[in-house]
Amino acid sequence: MVDFSHLTKAYKKKVVVDDFTLSVDVPIFGFLGQNGAGKTTIMKMIVGLLQPTSGTITIDGALSSHPIFKKKLGYMPETPYFYERMTGMEFLRFCDELFDNTNSGADPAARTSHYEEILKKVGIFAARNAEIRTYSKGMRQRLGFAQSLVNDPEYLFLDEPLDGLDPIGRREMKEVMLALKHEGRKIFLNTHILADVEEICDEVGIVHKGRLLYAGSVKAFCAGKPLEERFMEAVAEHESIALNAVPAHEIPAGHHQK
Repeated sequence: MVDFSHLTKAYKKKVVVDDFTLSVDVPIFGFLGQNGAGKTTIMKMIVGLLQPTSGTITIDGALSSHPIFKKKLGYMPETPYFYERMTGMEFLRFCDELFDNTNSGADPAARTSHYEEILKKVGIFAARNAEIRTYSKGMRQRLGFAQSLVNDPEYLFLDEPLDGLDPIGRREMKEVMLALKHEGRKIFLNTHILADVEEICDEVGIVHKGRLLYAGSVKAFCAGKPLEERFMEAVAEHESIALNAVPAHEIPAGHHQK
């Protein structure tokens, strides 16, 4: 289970995540929101790349910053970075070394087989010995996904993992996520693609300007309406409430209170 308690992240006077409180205990949870909603910031705080201004994140009852989670978490950033002259296999081995798996008595042949199985899973095994600089954008996305699996994590945090993939690639990667779900792994998915949320997420959190507007099942949120329509309604309702809470003399020109 992942618990967020009054999580806040601010840069000087700009609040990016605002009093975010949520408990998640489902196989695949989707963060849905517009660009700049705070989804990536939340995910970076979970995996320790950013520190909260206030509040806490716990995983299975312990702070997510605890060293015990280093090997339990897998993370795919929104824009993965690669060493261009490494091959796909070399890159996975390099990532594995960050977890000390190759220097702790692990069988090298077994680790190599592990990398090969991951590359097969994400569909780029044929390019395993090609330099990354020759990879297409879709192949790079698949390799970014692959590196998140190299330490055999219990929890996966994926930031826009389907971005840049063609329809076939998106379908294949969604099938990989569903297979990981059936293996018992927990997946957090950041996306702004509504169709992907509807298709694979067990529950969803709607994030807007750093605040949580809704958390629960997609079906309950939609209430018989298309997800896109309900999402727009939730955002518009939040904006209306926020506008009406601002004193009249502080309302920007062009806006009118109802």
